[in-house]
Parts: sequence; structure tokens; C-alpha cells
Amino acid sequence: MTLSTRATELFGVRYPIVQTGMGWVAGARLVAATAEAGGLGILAAATMTYEQLEAQIGEVKARTSQPFGVNLRADQDDFEQRIDLLIREGVKVASFARAPGKAGIRKLKDAGLVCMPTIGMVKHAQKVADWGVDAVIAQGGEGGGHTGSVPTSLLLPGVVDAVGKDIVVLGAGGFSSGRGLVAAMAWGADGIAMGTRFLLTQESTVPDEVKARYLATGVLDTVVTKAVDGYPQRVVRTEFIDHLERSGVFGKLVAAIRHALAFSAMTGTSLLQLLQEGRAMKANSQLTWPQVLMGANAPMYTRATLVDGRMDSGVLPTGQVVGAIDELPTVAELIARIVADAEAALAELAARA
Repeated sequence: MTLSTRATELFGVRYPIVQTGMGWVAGARLVAATAEAGGLGILAAATMTYEQLEAQIGEVKARTSQPFGVNLRADQDDFEQRIDLLIREGVKVASFARAPGKAGIRKLKDAGLVCMPTIGMVKHAQKVADWGVDAVIAQGGEGGGHTGSVPTSLLLPGVVDAVGKDIVVLGAGGFSSGRGLVAAMAWGADGIAMGTRFLLTQESTVPDEVKARYLATGVLDTVVTKAVDGYPQRVVRTEFIDHLERSGVFGKLVAAIRHALAFSAMTGTSLLQLLQEGRAMKANSQLTWPQVLMGANAPMYTRATLVDGRMDSGVLPTGQVVGAIDELPTVAELIARIVADAEAALAELAARA
């Protein structure tokens, strides 16, 4: 009972532990394993066609009767159709890298779904709280993939103070253990969300040789770079990353066009739709056209490694916490250990008090 929080109540799960919606990684097997072990698994829909998403939701439901979530892109042309699918299938949580507008949030909430965006700045937490979200994942700069510059130790308590008691707050960036969960709770959070730690489990479908490369990575072996798609992204430093950072504008433009074509074919999104999404992103996020054109780079470079195992031509998104991970447990073993360690840490703190 010591680990019952507002997050466990909101999501309907046993433990305040969330597996994030990592593109190309968070499929039905990993999500269902997390749900069965008592956490909240989130299916990564941004890299799926509508038909693939529908099939993956069906597979999760066939593997578990526990609540789970789906991560969506609010700028996709079939966003409304995907929301309708989540509502129809009884999905518990809709998560976002960027929150949908007020209308999208209201539709989700009216249908009984929990709306949970990820944010990296206090002002963004305040904005989505005003829009009516139920929860936020506050990801500090230690986090993997696209990330900000504020460390979790500063961001998390700042977000908790900014949004008040009406919004459930989860900490992300640097978490992998029960002690980390207790630290997040001490900062005022209701639980933690983890990506890298769940990527490095037995149920993760990432190729074994890629997992081995992650396990060999130290805390200081990651880098935050804009060379992938124009946004700050934390990845493992590799020779390929060094190559991208040395590449000229022409080379990056050619790669961006090639990846846009491939991403269009894989996700069923037409080039016209990609351009329309890019125009909207440019207007809403004050991006440059080169940044918009590079938008498809990240998912395709990531797919090269996390799906195809091609480390010579892909990137390895990761949080700095990768340097503290040296084994591949099952999801059930991982969550059980986190819970046991958290309860032990809480008991020790109580004894000290």
C-alpha cells in the first residue's frame, strides 16, 4: 500500500510505474508484459499505420485484461480516427509528445480516457494544465530521445508546484530503480516513467546485438545533438553520429527527402499530408523549413537500429541512465525489483525519521 499514489488510482494499475511509448520499441508484447506486471504500458502509435495500430491494440487486449495506453501524434491527418479507435477499444490512457488542443483533450476526457502529454519545461506544464489534461510526464534533460535542457531534479519539483494538486505528475529522465521512484515521490511526483530501462528487458523486440551495444554504454557516452532532425536529441555517441554532425547542408537535405519518402510509405501518410503536417509544425513551433524537412530523419534512423539492427547507419536514442544498466531482466522481474527496493527505501527513511 505504500506505493499507492494518485497515478495508480488514475490509471487503474497496481504500481506508479509507466513504460513510455517508444517508437519501434513499445509494441504489444512489451506493453502487455508491463500491464501484467502491474505498471502502465504505452503502445507507440506514431510509427504505425492506422491498421497496424488497430491490430496492435487487439493483440495487447488478447494478452492482458489490465489497463494500458497509446501514444499518439496530434498532428497526424487521421488523428480523429485514431481517437475514435481508442474510445471504441476502451483504451485507458492517451499520451502525447505534444498535447492536442483543447478540443482534442475534451473529446478524450468526455469519453473517459486519461490525457497525458510529456513536457520538458514548467511553462509547458502550466499551458497543458490550463487546457485540461489529467496528467503530465515531466522529462528532465537526462532523458533519451528528444529532450530539454533542465535536469529532472529541477524540472520535476517545479512542475509539481506549478500545476497544483489537480494534475498527476510523473517524473522521467534518469530513473531505473526503486530508489529513483522514492526520490521522485519526495520531489512531489506521483510516479515515474521509463523508456531506456524498459527497452533493455527481455520482452523488448530490439535486436540482441543492439541491446549489447546499449549495455556497453557508460553514463558519459551519450550526447545531445541536433544533427539527427534539428531538435535536441539524446543518443549514444557513435561513429555515425559523428558523421551526421560533420555532414553538410546538402547531404542532410538529401537524407531528409529519402527518409520522408520511406516514412510516408511505411506509415501510410501521403507526401502531401507530411507537407501539411510540416507546415502546421512550422507555424506552431517556430521551426525553420530545414528543421521541418529533417522531421522524418529521427524515426527512420531509429528504425534502422532498433528494428533492423544496422548500427552503422542508424541512431540509438537513450537516456543517461543507460550507464547504470548492465542486465536484461524480464519486465515482471524489473517491476517487482523496483517495487521491493522502493518499499525498502521508504521503510529506511521512516526508520531514520
